Amino acid sequence: MRATRPNTLAVTLRAFFAEQLPGLRGLSPHTIRSYRDSLLLLLRFVARERGRAAATLDVDDLTPAAVIAFLAAVEQERHNRAATRNVRLAAIHAFFRFLGAQAPDRLAHAQQILGIPCKPTAQRPLAYLDADELSAVLGAVDRATRDGRRDYALLATLFNTGARVQELLDLHVRDLHLTPPYQLRLFGKGRKERMVPLWAQTAALLRALCAERDLLAAPEARVFVNQRGTPLTRFGVRFLLAKYVRRAAAVVPSLAHKAVHPHTLRHACAMHLLKAGIDLATIAQWLGHASLTTTSKYANLDLAMKRQVLTRAQPLGDVPDAGAWRGDATIIRWLEAL
Repeated sequence: MRATRPNTLAVTLRAFFAEQLPGLRGLSPHTIRSYRDSLLLLLRFVARERGRAAATLDVDDLTPAAVIAFLAAVEQERHNRAATRNVRLAAIHAFFRFLGAQAPDRLAHAQQILGIPCKPTAQRPLAYLDADELSAVLGAVDRATRDGRRDYALLATLFNTGARVQELLDLHVRDLHLTPPYQLRLFGKGRKERMVPLWAQTAALLRALCAERDLLAAPEARVFVNQRGTPLTRFGVRFLLAKYVRRAAAVVPSLAHKAVHPHTLRHACAMHLLKAGIDLATIAQWLGHASLTTTSKYANLDLAMKRQVLTRAQPLGDVPDAGAWRGDATIIRWLEAL
């Protein structure tokens, strides 16, 4: 029986994931998996709608109408928000942009897909923990147990560094510098490397954790692992944090009304630095932001800081009392004095 030759879709998908994303673009494994998941969902959706096996699909099956229907299903069937829908579309756009470059005869098709727009998303205010809330969450950890000491060190380091949770879970012992000056090395998006300073207390927690788990002589070992010795996952950290937030809510009731996840500690770190008077450019480097625009959102968060600015800023001119508004000449003179 003659073997079937791979079609354009199969060949391009293989080159996209084997060469383009990891090689030419240098994307992290986490980002590549996100792209993979988006395209897998699309292929399974189109195969289901056409009543065929996914292995038989070709580029012509991925029509603009099919992609739009898939995006609608992401929101309606999977109950995802517009932001998630846009993430899926971004991966599809990236693939078809590559397809247009690899197969010029498919360029018109690719341009049609690239013309599908993202949906506008409502900007939700960033949630972060204030000092009392953070202290309550850390205080909810039982440090008398081995796992509790690991969890306390993990949460304290997340706050100290403002790291993305996966950045910290990828941390190896070789990335720690636990003698003065205390610091650790993180690898962010696109494997961008940055050094983040540590408080002496955080360094002491990490040193004790490594000593307890016999990691100091194992530079290649992961710092944060589970009971089986395998690396913790993002979902595991989210589960642990939710447990401690529930406990802490009995002490600080405001926590019961907050959706707290590991990224919330990143926001808390940024706000702590901002309140301490650290400039936005330094905070951007601390957090590993590629653009200062991303960091500037924190300047709009804290109401107390806004009130402090208001008290320092003097109003323009004299504010007239209610009686002063009687008579057009008075109004004109007040406006001209501004």
